[in-house]
Amino acid sequence: MRYIVIGAGAVGGTIGARLHQGGHEVLLVARGAHYEALTRDGLRLITPESTETLHIPTASGPVPARDDDVLVVATKSQDTIAALDGWPSELPVVCAQNGVDNERTVLRRFERVYGMCVWLPALHLEPGVVAAHAYPYSGMLTVGRYPQGVDELARRIAGDLSKRGLVGLAEPDVMRWKYGKLIGNLGNAVEALVGHVPGMEQVVEQARAEARTVLGKAGIAYSTPEEEARVRGHKVEVRAIEGVNRGGGSSWQSLARGSGSIEADYLNGEIVLLGRLHGVPTPVNEVLRREANRVAKEKQEPGSMTLESLLALIGERSAT
Repeated sequence: MRYIVIGAGAVGGTIGARLHQGGHEVLLVARGAHYEALTRDGLRLITPESTETLHIPTASGPVPARDDDVLVVATKSQDTIAALDGWPSELPVVCAQNGVDNERTVLRRFERVYGMCVWLPALHLEPGVVAAHAYPYSGMLTVGRYPQGVDELARRIAGDLSKRGLVGLAEPDVMRWKYGKLIGNLGNAVEALVGHVPGMEQVVEQARAEARTVLGKAGIAYSTPEEEARVRGHKVEVRAIEGVNRGGGSSWQSLARGSGSIEADYLNGEIVLLGRLHGVPTPVNEVLRREANRVAKEKQEPGSMTLESLLALIGERSAT
């Protein structure tokens, strides 16, 4: 079986590297300077215990498909449709992405779709380089058939992931875990906008409280932090890597790279959408969605907004 990892950034690069180290055939799909660096120099994977350069086959787009190919999509949610353009619809697709809309979107075009809940703290700011901060495993990945179930392929993927540097788990209700992860990811926009400043957690908790209210009204189940902690147990911890500034999460990294886009529409925007469908006000998530998109389009650096300005905008929106 060949794993084609579409989007070989922080998450995709780490997954592809670990599968390659586990003896599996892997093809990384990247673009621009990152593709050029991977092709020329290989992928440099930096972890708390080692630095390795891995020469993994790389492509800049679709290649002739094989019957045993599995597509692993690790792009940002706003890039999903474009990333899958040109790949045969009979191939299985694993959505190793934040948010909960990718699986439904992909199912319109591909028959076999799998959700993957990703806990994998990693950094990708330099072409050809990925830093994975968790130890002794780089991440924990829960996979299941969408919308429900565990089949032979899901079990095989979980097993393959577990062979080197990752923990793979097969879970029949994977979307419940992804909704739980969605709640956690609502703070990504706050981190990107104001950075780690005193008082930011107040806004993060307000956004998460809105989400819990909305999901309850919508009747959508989600995993809790306590469940997630029990699954992880003491298997992994986040460690500093000498010479690597961890910076921030995926949204922070989008601003740091000046990519011009951010996935807030699929994180905070998902809560806004559900709130509108079920008559629940979501002013905090609406402001976070709107402002994160604005600073991304303007290519501002992470932490460019003051917490006071953000709180003022939330207050204005809440009063309307």
